[in-house]
This record gives sequence, structure tokens and C-alpha cells, in this order.
Amino acid sequence: MPHSTDLTQFDTKGFSRRVQKPWGWELHWTPAELPYAGKILHLNAGARCSLQIHDEKRESWLLLRGHAKVLWQDNDGRLIETDLESGNGYSCAVGQRHRLIGVTDCEVIEVSTPEAGTTWRLEDDYARPHETPQQRLVERQHPVA
Repeated sequence: MPHSTDLTQFDTKGFSRRVQKPWGWELHWTPAELPYAGKILHLNAGARCSLQIHDEKRESWLLLRGHAKVLWQDNDGRLIETDLESGNGYSCAVGQRHRLIGVTDCEVIEVSTPEAGTTWRLEDDYARPHETPQQRLVERQHPVA
């Protein structure tokens, strides 16, 4: 066992932060300073996230409950729809166009690299601007406990 462990770095408290979105909500369950992010995304039935591209962030999803789809770019550059199947993980690469869609009320676990860079919103049902680091602060300044 290493002797140089800094016990002051141990945090035994739980963490969660709920962020309202026009399509539902996100529950962030990892603190922002970690080198990875964990979220539960709740999409309302019929709601869609923006069709987007991340210039730095990678994401993986796992359907927790309900029925969800992802519209995303395949290797030929076409946008295709994939039903998220329970028990299967789906991963999105940097630069890959994608959009999650709630067919029913649903919850999707998302793990990703930290929120960084710009999320380019190519289409958005809610007319939101691109998510730059500055815009991200504006959108998340009012969390709901």
C-alpha cells in the first residue's frame, strides 16, 4: 500500500446536481472537477436534444428505462436512427453528428469526457445558441435541487 496517499483528497459525501433542459432534465452525479462526467438524462416523450457536434467531448449512453433513439452520423456521413436497446452501450466520437430522441418518457445514463470545448447545435427545437464554455455557465447557473 502506498504511504504517500493524501487522505484529505478522500470525499465520502454524495453528489448530485439537477439541471433543467427544455427537453427534460439532467442529473449530474459526478463533480465537475473530475476527469470524466456521469449524468442521467431524462427526455420527455417526443422531445429531442439538439442535433449537435462536439469538438472535444466524447459520450457513451446506456438506456435505463423507457424508449429512446439516437439519430447519428454513420461511416458514410449519412444520418441514421438507432433504437437504444436495454443492456447495450452506444458511443459517440468527437465530431460525429448526433441527437437523442425520447420516444416515450425515458432515462439514459451518459458517461463522457468532461464538458469542454463547444457543442455546435446544428438544429435545435428550442432555438438555443451553440454551447460554448461561456454559454454553458449561463445555461447551468440555476440548478434545481
